[in-house]
Amino acid sequence: MKRLVILGGGYGGLRVVERMLSPELPENVFVTLVDRMPFHGLKTEYYALAAGTEPESKIRVAFPNDPRLTIKHGEVSGIDLESRNIVFAHGEALEYDWLVIALGCEDKYHGIPGADLYTHSIQTLGATRRTYAAVSNIKPYGQITVVGGGLSGVEVASELRESRPDLNIRLVDRGECILSPFPKKLQQYASSWFTKNDVQLVSMANVNRVEQGVVYNHDQELLTDEIIWTAGIQASHIVRALPVDHDNSGRAVLNMYHQLPNYPNVYVCGDSASLPFAPSAQLAEEQGEQIAMILKLEMKGLTLPSAMPDIKLKGVLGSLGKKEGFGVMGKVSLTGQMARVMKSGVLWMYKNHLG
Repeated sequence: MKRLVILGGGYGGLRVVERMLSPELPENVFVTLVDRMPFHGLKTEYYALAAGTEPESKIRVAFPNDPRLTIKHGEVSGIDLESRNIVFAHGEALEYDWLVIALGCEDKYHGIPGADLYTHSIQTLGATRRTYAAVSNIKPYGQITVVGGGLSGVEVASELRESRPDLNIRLVDRGECILSPFPKKLQQYASSWFTKNDVQLVSMANVNRVEQGVVYNHDQELLTDEIIWTAGIQASHIVRALPVDHDNSGRAVLNMYHQLPNYPNVYVCGDSASLPFAPSAQLAEEQGEQIAMILKLEMKGLTLPSAMPDIKLKGVLGSLGKKEGFGVMGKVSLTGQMARVMKSGVLWMYKNHLG
């Protein structure tokens, strides 16, 4: 018997599982999916759960039900690449023949004192639940501060405006304009939406300290009831601790087959993999497709291809509340209701296993 273990049931890990549970899977190979949760969480929609505009039931997707698949729940504490063992927080070990590490990412605090202690996160479902509870407990006319004006920060701030019109909302970003990786047209569109909807934009910020109820911007106090942190991500601490090469974000450096160069039976998928693209759910899925392809060849003892297909990303879609949105599809910038409808359609297709 041989065992394929996938750590993490997010977008990349789940795509590997789905593609491996095919008639091509050898009879002597058993697949184990390890995740701390009993279902797949739609991480791209965690901002809506945090803001209270969507219930948790709407962002859950059941894991596959297949006799060849074992689902194990637990918290991974480390990986021993030499002995091919996964170690769990309670001390149990799990052996593997092939391993796919798809553990996602964590918040990056850039060494800012207090940021990890006094801010809320939307990186995991558990953290998002706590963020929702904190937001719900803010009294009317209270202040909430979102640090980070990228896609996640913009989506959570706009959703908060719709769910809590009684609150004062502040979006703090270090750039001249929010959504800095996006075309200027989309930056201006989103900025005008926030201005129109009475969300304070603080640009060219330098958050150098965080305390309970205070964000220090250029050493100036910004008083607040709660703080949501969306100002950067890094690889999972499990991947950062591996004795392999990493990039500046702690992501594992891989060969062309998405394997660790010195451990070709170990693949890294998703936000903890060093790739020439910005991390995203779409990227994790595309990488998962390629990993499954290589695994099938490996299991059959076939020669690996001399070159891999290019990863082709379709674009990025973001929301500004429930009625407006923005996005980039190829070279085309989209704004308004159509972009929001397209994002809802993509989500519907994914949940129904069509996308």
